Amino acid sequence: MRRGWKILIGVVVVLIVLLGLNVLSVDHETKAAGVTEPGGKIVDLSGGDLEVVEEGPRDGSPIVLIHCFTCAINYWSKMMPALARRHRVIAIDLLGHGGSEKPSSGYSVSNQADLIAQALAKLGVSAAEVVGHSLGGAVAVALAQRSPALVNRVVIVDTPPTHEEGDLGLVAKLGFAPVIGEAFWRIKPDFAVRKGLEVAFAPGFKVPDVFVEDVDQMTFSAYDDSASGFDDYTKEEPLDRRMAEVAKPLMVIMGAEEQIIDEPAKRLAEYRATVPETKTKLISGAGHSPNVEKPAETAALVLGFAPPAKPANKPNRRSHLQKPMQVYPAVRKHP
Repeated sequence: MRRGWKILIGVVVVLIVLLGLNVLSVDHETKAAGVTEPGGKIVDLSGGDLEVVEEGPRDGSPIVLIHCFTCAINYWSKMMPALARRHRVIAIDLLGHGGSEKPSSGYSVSNQADLIAQALAKLGVSAAEVVGHSLGGAVAVALAQRSPALVNRVVIVDTPPTHEEGDLGLVAKLGFAPVIGEAFWRIKPDFAVRKGLEVAFAPGFKVPDVFVEDVDQMTFSAYDDSASGFDDYTKEEPLDRRMAEVAKPLMVIMGAEEQIIDEPAKRLAEYRATVPETKTKLISGAGHSPNVEKPAETAALVLGFAPPAKPANKPNRRSHLQKPMQVYPAVRKHP
């Protein structure tokens, strides 16, 4: 009996040690930036390099797209062609997401906004319509607060004004659990990731494989710290109050079939109550990601809210000879 207990205790100790080593290795994992999207390029920044995709005329009024938590630029892929017909569209991977760098820290909303500000400055972008989805909505608000010259107006897509304790599902809850979360992150199967992503869409929506890959590309630090940074920012001061202080035009869009945010129509009303001129739209048939589920309708709303686009230039056969290509410093393009 004593021998059995010793063996059991020994097994438990070994498991505890292995879990501890796993936590250390997972928490300290980092990844360098690398292009993941067609036409993507890496912008070198002091706080972490970001992947950027640009489409549309260079002299068009700019629209900046900032994706959601565990997402990437590809969440905008169905909207970008419509936006880029007359506008310069810049989609950016947040730090820790997509092809952007994944350091061991730096995932607060304010830091994300400052990095995007650096990237936009390098790209020569200012007075943009900034569109943020979920986590990206909070980053868009922070960008407007911290770098107002870069932002002309803000569009928030499915981001409630206050901290939201929505149902993220069992998979996400396991990922945030102390010690167990790090262990689960190491072994998480794709079917579990796909199941966890289902709450980000209307019931019955088939999650694309590429969205599962977006989660797989993240490190645990990026996953865990981005979520806590998002929560901390909205708890510190609600987004509607922040936008009232910024005093820039605001539109808020939400899906009617939300599975994460409770009572989306009520949350839209909260924005209107705090910022009276806020334009709001509840999109039927969409869940937490109308930019993916209803891209044409969402793009039309973004375009309708944007500043007037410049008239399209008439074709000029000699234009490519008269205008040298503009080269941006410290930008690495995919070979």
